[in-house]
Amino acid sequence: MSATRTDTVPAPRRFPLREVVLFLILLVAVLGVYGVMGAAYSTRMLVEAACYAILALGLTIQWGYAGQFNAGVMGFVALGGFCAMFFSVPVNEAFWDTELPGELGVVLLYVVGAGALVFGATRLDRVGVPKKLRTLISVVLAVVLYLVVISALRGVTDQIEAQAGFIGGLGLPAWIGWIVGGALAGGVGYFIGHICLGLRSDYLAIATIGIAEIIKAFLKNSDWLTRGTATVSPLPWPVPGPAEVGFTLARALYFSVTAVLIVGIFFLLHRAYHAPWGRMIRAIRDNEISSAAMGKDINRRRLEIFVLGCILMGIGGAVLASFNSLFDPQGYLPLNHTFLVLVMVILGGPGNNLGTIFGALAVYVIWLMSEPLALFLMELAVSFGEGTFGWEAPASLDSRALQARVFVIGLLITLVLRFAPKGLLPEKVKHVD
Repeated sequence: MSATRTDTVPAPRRFPLREVVLFLILLVAVLGVYGVMGAAYSTRMLVEAACYAILALGLTIQWGYAGQFNAGVMGFVALGGFCAMFFSVPVNEAFWDTELPGELGVVLLYVVGAGALVFGATRLDRVGVPKKLRTLISVVLAVVLYLVVISALRGVTDQIEAQAGFIGGLGLPAWIGWIVGGALAGGVGYFIGHICLGLRSDYLAIATIGIAEIIKAFLKNSDWLTRGTATVSPLPWPVPGPAEVGFTLARALYFSVTAVLIVGIFFLLHRAYHAPWGRMIRAIRDNEISSAAMGKDINRRRLEIFVLGCILMGIGGAVLASFNSLFDPQGYLPLNHTFLVLVMVILGGPGNNLGTIFGALAVYVIWLMSEPLALFLMELAVSFGEGTFGWEAPASLDSRALQARVFVIGLLITLVLRFAPKGLLPEKVKHVD
């Protein structure tokens, strides 16, 4: 009896026609901006778009890979921006030459000790304390220790603001702040994930946006740490600045750094997406019950993907703050750092890394250019109306054109959700027969 062997021939890979066409259209649009607005302006646009691409990649792995809708992008971006400021701004000698650093260090030790006591109280049930009594003890202890610590902290911070203004920075290279910014955002995301990842869909979105507002309010009101509404500037760059090589070349050098970052992040995410870990994450997203039945640790994997997304948001926020050379806690608006990033992911395609990068670049170009284009059309209409019908030109055309950004982005997301609900470059799902 002879046995026959059938060789499996892999299906030929499809030529990425849609991807090539869309990126060519985007390239033409960028070249058009270069021709109309000039090299310095257009290069700045590309750098900022690249920073937003990093933020969008962080959101697409949370939402696209794991179905976690994080509406608190703004908070993690602010944490990254704070680290970029704190680590790169020059040292404030007026603070370090006094006894204030020692007093602040003692208060911070109090904070660590208070946290350890509260954490220990939450584990009292392991030594036989009833759970209800454990909860009561933990809550009371947390409130009392908070009042004690915050009173001591306020006394020290008032002295810092009176004598030194704020504590200043560490005077280290900017890229160290980027790394620490990602680590801090990931650490806060880990803490938040333990509390919020048990929630689903809209409840998770409400929780994360609330936490983002808490982070923003803390940074805004901590004048001793961030100068609050007074802002901190200038922030050093990791490459030669405009004063050394000119605006265009300096921005081009900065863009090369952000491009390398995006390529590295894209490579790592691409490998993770096609690895067993990525397949497991998508299996949990598509059918959590079946994944749990197969022995997968659902909560741990969901926490991993949430922390990973927060790390990318922190890095993107740090890179963006350094480029703007300014840290302003009031500048982290939900529209810019949550809704706009969400539109980028929706347009490109949740779960598709390449699509997310395309969506980030395309949406930011549209967002930035809609104002001058709207202003041009308004001035054209006013000129026609004055010459033909004798109309009187309306006041404040500039502010009216600025509001056109919101209208254009709203129209864009409406059209995408109507005609391409999975994005222009949707996630590629392999079907096994």
